[in-house]
Amino acid sequence: MNQINEAIARYQRLIESEPFKDLAWAEALKERMQAEHLVEGGRLICPFLRPHFITRRQYDNLVRAAEALFSAIDRVKQMVLADPALLNRMELLPAEKMLATLDPGYPFLSVTSLFDTHLNNGSLAFVEYNADTAAGVAYGEVLAEIFYDSPPVKEFRKRYTLQKLGGKKHLLNALLKAYKQFGGRREPRIAILEFRQPFQIAEQGEYVLLRDYFRAEGYSCEIVSPDQLDYRAGMLRRGAFEIDLVYRRVRVHEFLLRYDLSHPLVRAYRDRKVCVVNSFRAELAHKKAIFDLLTDESLTTDFPAAEKKAIRQYIPWTRIVAQTKTMYHDEPVDLPEFIRTNRQKLVLKPNDDAGEQHSIWGWEVDQAAWERALKRALRTPYVVQERVEPNREPFPLYRYGRLEVKDMQVDVVPHAYLGKVQGCSSWLTAGDGGFSTVTGLTPTFILESR
Repeated sequence: MNQINEAIARYQRLIESEPFKDLAWAEALKERMQAEHLVEGGRLICPFLRPHFITRRQYDNLVRAAEALFSAIDRVKQMVLADPALLNRMELLPAEKMLATLDPGYPFLSVTSLFDTHLNNGSLAFVEYNADTAAGVAYGEVLAEIFYDSPPVKEFRKRYTLQKLGGKKHLLNALLKAYKQFGGRREPRIAILEFRQPFQIAEQGEYVLLRDYFRAEGYSCEIVSPDQLDYRAGMLRRGAFEIDLVYRRVRVHEFLLRYDLSHPLVRAYRDRKVCVVNSFRAELAHKKAIFDLLTDESLTTDFPAAEKKAIRQYIPWTRIVAQTKTMYHDEPVDLPEFIRTNRQKLVLKPNDDAGEQHSIWGWEVDQAAWERALKRALRTPYVVQERVEPNREPFPLYRYGRLEVKDMQVDVVPHAYLGKVQGCSSWLTAGDGGFSTVTGLTPTFILESR
């Protein structure tokens, strides 16, 4: 039994022993989360009673690999911006292409970014990349504080040392550095840009936490929606609130479904009157086709050895679905036929998550459904990716006043600011392809024996 499995088993025995059989501590944990606004859609963002543990070695390996790949992806994005043929391979909408050509006013292609990662004992694989800030940066810090001082974790810490992982400070520092590079000379007034859902009355919990944190650090900050913005006299504003820095939590694809390029935000951005983080140019990395380019060895020949090694070791084989021939592990293949006959080891993913298309895992559908999915993928931008086994762990849940244990898929999401990893989140899903309300975030701790 390895260290993590031993720790998981010990923690489970602990919460099933006296005095923790009385679940008053779990009810208190729930009430504390509600008091801290860790609720979305009426549900706790963490229905779990155990943190996710990773070892120091796992975390250090995660940081090294992710930072090498962030650097490699940055190189690919620079190549894409300089080569129309590569830009076409990204399958961008015309308006997305236009926005990508606009200089944001600072040199960083991605101020904040993240990977969806399968961290499974000694193995590591990055299955998706996003130029974004992980939902959970603020939630994760609050959850870590709540869990760290909960009765079972206090008892657990008599045997193990647990290190909390934060991120809010690093996020703010990255925003301010981008703003300074943009040419900002005064203390920025920050807008957190989000879409309001129909009939939404209150702002979403995590944005409130970030707004309150920015304010506590001395910065004016408001949560705004695109339809509240106005641009006049060279100033972007929401009512009387003038905006210098936009922290963009709105995907470009979704933005363009609702607005055109005459929107006040676009006009202010084009005129260099507002600093937008991440910039519209960063949308290049939201397309899953970025992995197709990253794993194209004809493009990465001159990359540093450490980056090429990280690509080979940690990025699964990925190709844009098309009527073409390609290479699969040094073997030439006809791509559609290869996809059709290798259902069990492949997944089809839409190039952009913002649409109505969904990922299809070949091993979860029959051959007829797989072939229908392939036909759709040949008509609509999709990528095909080699299967990566996720990490699954048993997690205790508190539901309906009782404790139960459920096997959950764990996705670790490292948070990077200006290419440097500063903490990570752990997201849990049922991972069985069906609908489940048992999903959410749990705090991440680096675990070491005392």
